[in-house]
Amino acid sequence: MTEVLYYAFPYFILLLIVEFLSFRHYQEDDGDGLIGYDLQDSRTSITMGIGNVIINVGWKFAVLALYAVLYELAPWHLPTDAWWVWVALFFADDFSYYWFHRVSHESRVFWASHVVHHSSEHYNLSTALRQTWVPMTYAPFWLWMPLAGFAPWMVLLAQAWSLIYQFGIHTERIGRLPRPIEMVFNTPSHHRVHHGSNEQYLDKNYGGILVIWDRLFGTWEPEDERVRYGLTTNIETHNLVRVAFHGYVELWGDIRRARSWRTRFGLAWHGPGWTPPGEPELEPSSGSRG
Repeated sequence: MTEVLYYAFPYFILLLIVEFLSFRHYQEDDGDGLIGYDLQDSRTSITMGIGNVIINVGWKFAVLALYAVLYELAPWHLPTDAWWVWVALFFADDFSYYWFHRVSHESRVFWASHVVHHSSEHYNLSTALRQTWVPMTYAPFWLWMPLAGFAPWMVLLAQAWSLIYQFGIHTERIGRLPRPIEMVFNTPSHHRVHHGSNEQYLDKNYGGILVIWDRLFGTWEPEDERVRYGLTTNIETHNLVRVAFHGYVELWGDIRRARSWRTRFGLAWHGPGWTPPGEPELEPSSGSRG
C-alpha cells in the first residue's frame, strides 16, 4: 500500500512546477518577505527525495515483515471493513506521527536522521522532498499499531496518506486558512513555524495532519514574526553525502570527545542543543536545531 505514495508523484511534480512558475517574476525577499526557489537547493532536495525512495524500496519490506509478525501476535484483529476502524486508524497514525516527529527533534540520535529535512534555507514544495537516507528511525513509533490489531497494509496506507497531505503544506504561497481549519489541521502557516530557526519557533508544531496534538501537549506556536528557515547553524553545502549524514558525523565527533559514558549517552539521548553539565567545551557541534 505504500505504492499509493508513488502514485502521487505526478501530483507532486505538477504542483512543484506550478509553484515554481508562480515565482518566475519574483525576486528573493521582494516586498512580502517570501524566499522563493533556488535551483541548486531544489535540485539537492529532489535528489535527496529520490534517494529516500530507493532506500525505502528495500526497507519497507523489512518493516512490513516486522508488522506482519506483530500482527500475528496481536490478541485480536480489527475488522478492515468497519468505518470506526478507519476513523481509529486515522487518529492512531496521526498520534504516532506526532511522537515520532517530536522525538526526532528532542533526541539527537533521531535528529541526526531528521535534520536532513530541515537543512534547506528555502521553504517550498521541493523542500518537502528533502528526506532522510536513514529512514530506520521511523519504524518504532508505529509498532504498537499492528499489536493493537490494525492490519499491516492499513498502517502503511495511513503513513502514505499522511505524507501526501504533508507535501502540500510546504509552501509560502498559502497564508492563513479560515480559523476553524487552523484550529484543527496542520496548515502551511503552522508548518512554516516548524521549519523556522527563530528562537520562539524551535521545537514547535510537530503535527502531521492534525494540530490538535500540539495544542494538547503544549508544543503549538502560531506564526507571528517572519520565519527564518533552516537550522540555527546552517550547513552551507549542497554536497549530498554531507547533507545526508552530517548529523551522524557531528554526533559521533562529539561522542568521541566526551569524557564519560554518561556524557556520551546524554549526547545521543538529549536534544541537539544540549550541553553536558561540567563539560562546556562539549557544546554540540551539531547544535544546529531547526
